Order: sequence, then C-alpha cells, then structure tokens
Amino acid sequence: MLIKINIEKCTGCATCVNVCPFGAIIIKEDKAFITESCTLCGACVESCPEGAIIDARDKEIEKPKDFKGVWIFAEQSQGKIASVAYELLGIGRKLADELKSELCAVLFGNSDEVQELIKWGADKVYYVNSPDYIYLDDELYSKTLVKLVNDYKPEIMLAGATAIGRSFIPRVAAKLRVGLTADCTGLEIDKETGNLLQIRPAFGGNIMATIVSPNSRPQIATVRPRVMKRGEYNPERKGEIIEVAPLKPSGRIKILERVEDTSFCKVNLQDAKVIVSGGRGISGPEGFKALWELANLLGGTVGASRAAVDEGWIPYAHQVGQTGKTVCPKLYIACGISGAVQHLVGMQSSDIIVAINKDPDAPIFNVATYGIVGDVKIILPLLIKKIQEGVSL
Repeated sequence: MLIKINIEKCTGCATCVNVCPFGAIIIKEDKAFITESCTLCGACVESCPEGAIIDARDKEIEKPKDFKGVWIFAEQSQGKIASVAYELLGIGRKLADELKSELCAVLFGNSDEVQELIKWGADKVYYVNSPDYIYLDDELYSKTLVKLVNDYKPEIMLAGATAIGRSFIPRVAAKLRVGLTADCTGLEIDKETGNLLQIRPAFGGNIMATIVSPNSRPQIATVRPRVMKRGEYNPERKGEIIEVAPLKPSGRIKILERVEDTSFCKVNLQDAKVIVSGGRGISGPEGFKALWELANLLGGTVGASRAAVDEGWIPYAHQVGQTGKTVCPKLYIACGISGAVQHLVGMQSSDIIVAINKDPDAPIFNVATYGIVGDVKIILPLLIKKIQEGVSL
C-alpha cells in the first residue's frame, strides 16, 4: 500500500473516513485502517489533522529529471512490423526533437525489418531477438519492457492502441506504478514544463481531454492506429541496434493455435486508400448499394457511422469512429454523416475529405476538404455517372 497510516500518530478522529470518496478507510480499535478499496486519490493525506497519513509514493517514485528520451514499442506479427510502429516513430521523432533527446524503438521477436525502424527515424533500437517473443506473451513482454525501462529510464513511452498494446502495456504501467493514457489521438509537448500533453476523447467522445503526468516517469500513452502520420523515410539513415538478452518465459501461457480473423469488409478499412462512408442520411440499408458502387469504381471500400451500424443497415466491421476503426485513407467520402465528434476522431486525419450533406451547418464541413450541400440520394447517382463516363473515356 502506497498510502500508509502512522498508528502512533493516529487519534481515531475519523476525519479521513468522512473525506474518503470511496469508503476505503475504516476505524478499528480507535485507529484508522486503509482497505483494498483505496484508489490512491490522496484526499485523506491532506485532511488528516495529525499528519498521520503518509503518501509513500513521493519517496518511491524517481524524479522526472532522472528520465530522458522518447521510446516507442514496435509490435510485430510473424516477423512483419506493424504499420502503427512507423506512425509512432513519426510522432515520436517530433516529440524527441522538441525535447532535444533521442528516439528509441523497442522490438520483441524475430524480424528482418529491424533496420527499417532506423530508416523511419529511430536513433536506437532495443532488440530482443528470440523465438519466445514471436507471439504475444503478456507476462514475458511486460516483464522485459519493465526491465528495459528501469535500466535506461525513458521519459516517454508510446505504444499502439492495438490488441497487443492494450493487452500488455497496462501491466507495464502497473508494475512501474505510473499512469497510462489510453487511445490518444494527439500528443504535444508543453513548452513551459516539458510535460507530455496526452489528448484523447472523453465522456463518450463528447469532449477532448488533455491529460498530464507531471510527477511520474515514464509518461506512458497508447495511440490509436492511423491517427498519426508517418515521419520521413531516409534509406541512408544510420542508428544503433542494441541486442537485449531475452528473459525466460514463465510458462503460464502457451500458444495453442493462431486463428486469422477474416473481415466482413471487401478491403480492410484500416488499409484502404479510398473509403466511402454512409450515415443516418443514407436513410436505410438500400442506400448503401450506391456507396458500394461508388467505392468499387474508386477501388475502395465502404465505411459507416455508428448511427448506421446501430440501425442495423451495415455490419459493425464497417464502423468508423471512436468505437469503431480509426482510418487514414487518401480519400474519405462522407455521405449523409453529420460529423459528431465520435466519428471525426476516427477519420479526420484522412488526406482528402469530401462531405455530402443537406445541412449546410453540419459539423462534418468543418473538417472537410471539399463540401457538397445537397441530398445525398440525388448527388451520389450523378457522381457515379460522371465517374463512369470518365472511366469509359
């Protein structure tokens, strides 16, 4: 327990019991005791009139000045580095340059692409080259990363908000006793303090929250795939690859079988270069036939807003937004989508956004590159006809 009670000083006045918002303190034999319900909020520390409650975290956590550098976790699958790793290198390079520090990548498992991490911006790569790390082992991954953090003390640690990142990065934060901001859509450096500003949707996507960890290091965040842009690729770039000795697996987890998940989508949404999405303005499942026709002409696939998915017009696999997929195609065509913040979070980093909506004040027009005000059921057939004429020529 990181918040402790000095029994000798405690008078059993129950002030801490009254201020604890979680009911985590009880009086037993005229002394206060902290139960397992404690969330470490610290309200009791400030309220105790006798100074009997001590926050031991101040002694156990090292000071921010002892930590330097930006790290990204480069996940891999069957030897191929995930694209989110290169997106993390893009934002990581920007953060490292602002802090005037180095950018390092951490790679677990066998991969022939380790040099690519250097060419995409990493100064160093901490590489655990072992078959034991080919597939995710939460315990092994977290134990290894915690050891590396304790040995080298990075100031910032970034990972993808993927199935792998969401699985083991919280274990890392818990073992290091630091905070974790999940599903970030933006990262910046506070110019006055040097702290990492971690930006993410909150309260169901209705607001964008900025979260800061001023006292603990490393500052850990997971970042949504397809939100950040890749940095610059330099085939001549040189860096250092540091071989790290693997740890022994605990044996508590064993991979029995690997099953590939097949998507409902004709083209995977997160890899598509063109996405034509429909919302409530499509007015029903029949409206998606025109979207598929347009998407096929452009060599893309179909997406949808949460409203369309909730209505049952199209399967969840097509959903774009906070509770769906985050995408970054070259062209995103939003048809009958108003532009709620939950949807914008998932597509606003697209290269070109074309919005079609009959409401001229729809929020989607605030992020659109090109906007068309009108009935999507009239505009879509005209658009398809013009593209067909151009193809036939």
